[in-house]
Parts: sequence; C-alpha cells; structure tokens
Amino acid sequence: MTASLARKRVTVMGLGRFGGGVGVARWLARAGARVLVTDLDPPIRLGESIEALRPEIEAGAIQLALGAHDENHFTDADLVVANPAVPKPWANPFLLSAARAGVPVTTEIRLLCERLPSRQRTIGVTGSVGKSTTTAMIAHALREALGERGPRVFLGGNIGGSLLSSLDELRADDWVVLELSSAMLHWLGAGVGDASAPGWAPHIAVLTNLAPNHMDWHGDMAHYASSKAGIFERQSRAEGDVALCTQWPGFEGSDGRRAAGEPVFRPEDPAALARLGAALPALAVPGAHNRVNATLAARAVGEALGADPATVARHLGTFPGLAHRLQFVGERALPSGGALRFYNDSKSTTPESTETAVRAFDEGRGAGHVHLIAGGYDKKIDLAPIGALGPGLAGLYTIGATGPAIAGAARGAGAPTSRVHECVTLSGAVQAALRCARSGDVLLLSPGCASWDQFTNYEERGEAFARLARSPNPEPEQKLSEKVPNIP
Repeated sequence: MTASLARKRVTVMGLGRFGGGVGVARWLARAGARVLVTDLDPPIRLGESIEALRPEIEAGAIQLALGAHDENHFTDADLVVANPAVPKPWANPFLLSAARAGVPVTTEIRLLCERLPSRQRTIGVTGSVGKSTTTAMIAHALREALGERGPRVFLGGNIGGSLLSSLDELRADDWVVLELSSAMLHWLGAGVGDASAPGWAPHIAVLTNLAPNHMDWHGDMAHYASSKAGIFERQSRAEGDVALCTQWPGFEGSDGRRAAGEPVFRPEDPAALARLGAALPALAVPGAHNRVNATLAARAVGEALGADPATVARHLGTFPGLAHRLQFVGERALPSGGALRFYNDSKSTTPESTETAVRAFDEGRGAGHVHLIAGGYDKKIDLAPIGALGPGLAGLYTIGATGPAIAGAARGAGAPTSRVHECVTLSGAVQAALRCARSGDVLLLSPGCASWDQFTNYEERGEAFARLARSPNPEPEQKLSEKVPNIP
C-alpha cells in the first residue's frame, strides 16, 4: 500500500461529524487520488466536516456519497480507507464486499505508519485509561529535553489530528509520538485488510493499563485484549524495540510473545518505578494515576534519548495537562484572602468520570477542600453517584437541566443544605464558589453530564470555564432555552 496513489480510485468510509475522515480525504486528494467519501449520515449532520473539505469538493478532487453506502463504491475502487470507528470491521458487509472483490482495505493510521521516515524514532502509547495524558506527557518531556535546536517532536494518532499532512516535513531524526487505540492496533496487524500488509508496532511501546472497554467495537474482552497486546507482539528484539508496562495484565489469548516465541518485553520493576515516582517533580495534573502515567512517560523518554529517566522526569513538572481533562486553567483571588485554583474536567460526561476526578484530589486531604460544579443536559441516566459525593465536598454547585436532580440527590445523601447551591449557569456557579471557598481550595468543573442544554459541546463549556478562571467579570447569564441539544 506504499505505492503511489496518483489516479487511484479511493473510497473513504466514514467522514464523521467531528472530522474523523477529513484529514485522510484531504491528504489523498492532494496525493492525486480520485477520492469518494461515503458516510451513513446525511449531509445535514456532517456540515462542519463537509465545509472543511469544500475547496477539494469544488475542485472535483473529492466526491461525496452521503446518507447511505453503495456496495459498488467498495468493489469498484482500487483502495478503501475505513474509519477506525467502524465497529467489528471483519463483519461489516461493505468491507467484506471489498475483500471479496480483491480491494485492499486500510486506515489513516496504517497509511501514516507505512510512510514514516524511521520506525526507530516512534513511540506508541495504548491503554484503557490514561493513554492520552501519557502520550502528551511523553511528547512534552521530549520537546523540553531536546530543546529548540534538537530534532522535532510530532504528536498524533488517536489524540486527534492526522499527521499525514506533516509527512513532507518529517525528517529521519524527528520523533513521532502516537496514541494508539485498540481499533487502530487491530488495523495495524499483519494481513488485516490486505493479505500482503505487514504488521507494524512502534519502536518504544507503552501500555498504561487494561480494563474492559469498547465491547461494542470488539465484541468481547478477548479480542479487545488481543488488539492491545499487538503493540508488543509486533515488536522485534532484533531491532532493539522497547516495551514498557507497569505489570503484565494477563491478556486473554496472548502472553506478549511474538510468533517466534521470544518475549518482547519485561514488566517494569515495581521498586524501580517507585524510586522513579519519588524523583518526579510536583505535577500540575492531580491524582495518583497521573503520577503512574508520569513514571511511564519518564521511562519512555529515557529510553528514547538514552538518558536516566530520573533526569528527564524533571521536564514533566511543566506539563500543563490536556485540555478539558483535569486541566489546571488558573486561579482567582478570594474575597476572604488567598486564592482558589480552577481545574477544567469538562470532558466528564458520566457520573463515573466525575467520581474519578474528585478522587484525584482526595489524596492526603480528602475531598473537603473540593468545590464541584456538576450538571448539564439530561441523558436520563442515574445521577445519584454525583449526589453521593455531596457530603464529603466543600461545596456542590449544580448547573443545567440536571442541576435540581443532582442537588436533591446530594441533600438526600446527607450533604448540608448550606453546601449545596443550585446555580443554573456556569458563571453563577463560579461566583457562588468564590464567595464560599477558602484559600487553598479547588474549584473543579466535572459535570458528569453532556453539555447540550447550554453549550454546543464539552469543549465550549470548558473554554467558558477557563475564561471565568482568568476574568474577574462573570459572563452574562445564559438561559437554558438559548441552546438546543445537538445530539451526535
């Protein structure tokens, strides 16, 4: 699949509402391919992605077939590029039609990995939880360690944004850091989508952890675990590949060995990891889980640069965190003196993620210094777990359509009425917290609900919170009726 794509008929399966197919479709068009993009969603639901491709569409380089798939688009092509979000691709009738017609199927991540100038300069991260943060930590520490005059660091994969458009810029000594989802790793397997396709794995592979996830895509835990294990199994001891994992998690149907039967990696020594953890600087991202992420990041960067992990670990102290994931966004002076620290966890759209966020601040002091903003669009799910956090919090400030239900659940769980505030809006919640908080407290936006009743998406909600963290003037109050849910 590394041959020229000029004049090839390429079908891109899945444009996506959030631009999942935009990058690969644009890159294919610029490579001279005749591109057809097909998606089950109609144009009205794909407006933003269509607009992103408007120049190529108007130039005739990209055609659209939206609202349904046509089998002919898969059998009459030279290549099919499947969106990795397509579940159980081995059973998808359109991809099966392509296979029967002898049409190879690939993905954006394989197109990229096949064309990277040097596999020896790649670091890949996977895991059920924490892979985005760990990937970003590695890229940050590498950039800091290499400095402005050193090789460059490119960040991509599942963390967002296609690196295909950067291929022309990449030099052999640059580093590429990839977050690899289980679906991506499945597609990187030998013979997947094309009998001649070789397996691919990064030179340095990191596994954060393994827990049941994405059963809708994989079908069962065994397939999910096997896909994750591929990041190690396709490595090569002969090429000096490195695999990092805090412990071997007991993959079903896999023991981390290549077909030749030789172990590719050794689990990290717990005592050595503990020593490295003690050498870490204070992190801007809270939680014990993020300190574990940081030890893996330090080990990966140390292996990449041939340096002592404890030495490169110092660069993690300046890692700011990812946007909308327990991200420190600033602090505000309190009327009573001192300051209140603001953390943006707007990506939290389930009660479980809110519980995890609060636990991240529990260590040592408990949650009694945490002021939580929660609530949003009503997805008709049980919000009692958020209410159950109320008694242990310094304050609970509810917003959005689910605010009254969360506040009621908190009072029912025994939270003092004086600590439960029904604020309706985000700006109202921030102002209430500023009145109630004490110096050293934390204001955490971790809504546990979708954003659609007041904001277009969680990013918009998090950005509004970040502005409130920086501004002494509250934003205008926003009525719930001003936003109509746009459910993806």
